[in-house]
Amino acid sequence: MRPEAILESALYAADLDAARAFYGGFLGLEEIGHQPGRHVFFRVGAGILLVFNPTATEISDPTARLPVPGHGARGPGHLCFAASRAEIAQWRDRLTAAGIAIEAEFDWPEGARSLYFRDPAGNSLEFAEPRLWAWQATRIQP
Repeated sequence: MRPEAILESALYAADLDAARAFYGGFLGLEEIGHQPGRHVFFRVGAGILLVFNPTATEISDPTARLPVPGHGARGPGHLCFAASRAEIAQWRDRLTAAGIAIEAEFDWPEGARSLYFRDPAGNSLEFAEPRLWAWQATRIQP
């Protein structure tokens, strides 16, 4: 037995209003849940992006309706969105026009393109061609 997919991924941001504006407004992700001061959730294709305020989630709440264990992270996380080479070029233009710095853009040895930038909380975000990891399927042994 082994997991076949990642259902949800989490990033942490103290300013959830800025996260909502960035992920929902600028990136255009569909917001599917929001609890002020605690979290905002977005649909990304078949997966879910969870953005939590780490101060609100790092300690378990014994009175909460659901017994979710405490969790949280400090410092920048990383998330990579799949995009075609043409879409990466369009995102570069959109990010630049919005004054968002491009930290790196390059082709990997196997030829896939990546573009790196930051969200308002400092998390490292990337757009990359899906073939970035496709070549690994023949090299990674379970």
